[in-house]
Parts: sequence; structure tokens; C-alpha cells
Amino acid sequence: MDVHVTVVNAFTDKGLGGNPAGVVLDTDNLNIQQKQNVASQTGLSETAFVSSSSSAAFKLDFFTPNRQIAHCGHATIATFSYLRQINRILDGVSSKETIDGNRDIFIDGKMAFMEQLSPSYNDIGDQVDEVFRSLGITGNDHLASFRPVIVNTGNSFMLLHMKNEEEVLHVNPDFEAINKISEEYDLIGYYIFSEMTKMPGRDAGARMFAPRYGIKEESATGMAGGPLACFLYDKMRIDKDVFLIEQGHLMNPVSPSVITVKLDLHNQKIKKLMAGGEAKVMKSMTVRI
Repeated sequence: MDVHVTVVNAFTDKGLGGNPAGVVLDTDNLNIQQKQNVASQTGLSETAFVSSSSSAAFKLDFFTPNRQIAHCGHATIATFSYLRQINRILDGVSSKETIDGNRDIFIDGKMAFMEQLSPSYNDIGDQVDEVFRSLGITGNDHLASFRPVIVNTGNSFMLLHMKNEEEVLHVNPDFEAINKISEEYDLIGYYIFSEMTKMPGRDAGARMFAPRYGIKEESATGMAGGPLACFLYDKMRIDKDVFLIEQGHLMNPVSPSVITVKLDLHNQKIKKLMAGGEAKVMKSMTVRI
């Protein structure tokens, strides 16, 4: 059987860069093993499989090269932007069904946004030094403030606030150690950041490591951009409701990306959020299973 995969770069920055995701439409006839096979052959950090849903506009299943994942930010943005570009949907409210429940989607021209939940924060106890060692750093000297913290708005990420861009750039990730910690705390991965950005007017520049899901580093992570925006608001007391997160600018090769996060605030508390950006169709490919 031949399966058609469209590669769409999500969270592009002024039409450049972004994070490639595979998008496969009309997959009601594919089972989990076949979807995993396609994702493995496609070889991208995530591939989204779109099928019919009785509770939302579409059902989306997400697969990395080695396992299924409940949610994926950039693959969601890639999918709904592509559906808009081929006129399968119109501007306005849409929705996705996932294995972890339904989420709202909002389409606004070139921009697609996905709903995430209100944040939860968890400390990592006495394993701070182990986290530092997994990034090749020692002690708190590299951190701007705060201990490493786990933030969840639908998926869990370890956030580390570094002093500056140089500190973010020069970490030396031990992927085996990061994988071990990620398994222990059920993390997607690490999201390390500073307040230094390449473009003025943006709020943070980040890198993401997720070896547990076969991703050493990726250029845009919408499900991590949401937790970071919540951290900036709740913990760093940056009083605004729209955040711009840069990612991919410090990769080699560079793939510049920007994630827009809009917080839904009620009495200064985050009720939910929408994370999104623009996406660009790059190419098509055929996978045989």
C-alpha cells in the first residue's frame, strides 16, 4: 500500500525555517502499526494522521519515529494550516480529537492556533544536580533564576532558565541521561531558554531536547512554547497575555522558528492558552507499507 505524506514546516519565521511535520490525510483505513511504520519511514520528529471523528472536526494521531505521542504542537499547526490551504476548512473555530481528549483549534488566515490546558508545576526534588549533569553544566551558576521545573499544559517538559544565549548555546546534552530523567518524570523532553532573542520584541529564545521520543533537538515545539509562556507569566511575573518564543535559531543547521502563545486569563490566572503560528508546505512523498 502506498501512503501519501505531505511535509509541512510549522512555526515558520517570516516564511523561513520552521519545524517539518508529516501530514497524512484520510487515514481511517490505517491501523496503529501501519501509522507507526509510515512515521518511521518518513523520519520526521512527528507525523500526524488525520481521520474522521464523532466528537471533533478531525481525529489526529501523532507518531514520532519510534512511538505514539498524545499531542504534538508543530504537527497540529502543520495539519490545520494545510487543511486551510487546500480549503478543507475555513477561518474560525475547529477542533481535534486526540487519544488524550479534544482540543479547540482556531484558524486566522495564515495562522493556526491550538488549545492547551492551564499549567501545572512540579519540582524535581533532590535531582537538580543530575539534571545539570545531563546538560554538561555544574551548579546554579549557569541559571538566571529558579530551579529546574516541570511544567505541563497537556505534556510535561523540564524548563531551565539560563543566564543568556551563550549559556543556552553551549550546553552539552547527554542524551542517554536526558532520556533516563525523561522516563522517570514522564517528560517529552527538556526546554532550555534565556530572555535573549535574535529579533527584538520577542520574549525568549529556546532549545528542546527529546531523546525519549527519538528527537535529539527540534526547531519548534508548540507544546513546549505553551508551558514556557505560562512560566514567564506565572513565575517570572511578565505581565502580558501574548508571548513570542523563538526556537531553532541556535541549531546547526539553523532553522528559525517563532511560536505565538496567547494566554486566556481570568482574575490574573491562566485558564487555558492557544499556541500557534504559520506553516508552509515543503514537499510531498510516498511511503510504501
